[in-house]
Amino acid sequence: MQYRKFGKLDWTVSALGFGAMRLPTRRLRGVDQEEAIRIIRRGIDLGINYIDTAWPYHMGESEKVVGEALKDGYREKVHLVTKLPLYLVRKPEDVDRFITQQLERLQTDHIDMYLLHSVNAMFWDRIKRLDMLDQMEAAQRQGKIGHIGFSFHDTYPVFKEIVDAYDWDMVQLQYNYM
Repeated sequence: MQYRKFGKLDWTVSALGFGAMRLPTRRLRGVDQEEAIRIIRRGIDLGINYIDTAWPYHMGESEKVVGEALKDGYREKVHLVTKLPLYLVRKPEDVDRFITQQLERLQTDHIDMYLLHSVNAMFWDRIKRLDMLDQMEAAQRQGKIGHIGFSFHDTYPVFKEIVDAYDWDMVQLQYNYM
């Protein structure tokens, strides 16, 4: 496995990460948990050390499966990333409520990188209005999350405004090989 320095952070991450947005499924039964855990652990055994999931993936099952996969010493081998479901946040205290629930789903005491999920102009206004970054910084001080970032889905002018507004640890952008 090849590894890369991760921007300004003191992380070395595998050139290939594991995205848990599309896990194996069984017809009408959701995630095939046994197969998903086998695949995630095999990837980690082969050197993958970056795992990315989010609240809505597989209708909430992705974080739970990742949590199961990271038992038995696997959690210590990876940088774990998940995301705040902005579409569900209505008041500032929702931020801590989601972080707490995600820590439980993931069966861990901390999330290495916590992203504002799928930020666009509408959500950026909500983030500012509800002081979500203050809430995330509070969770960071409490040791619940290590670093703060965002995933982005909008135009370049909106991106420029957001990226310049805060000292982000990470930005996750869409990238299509095709």
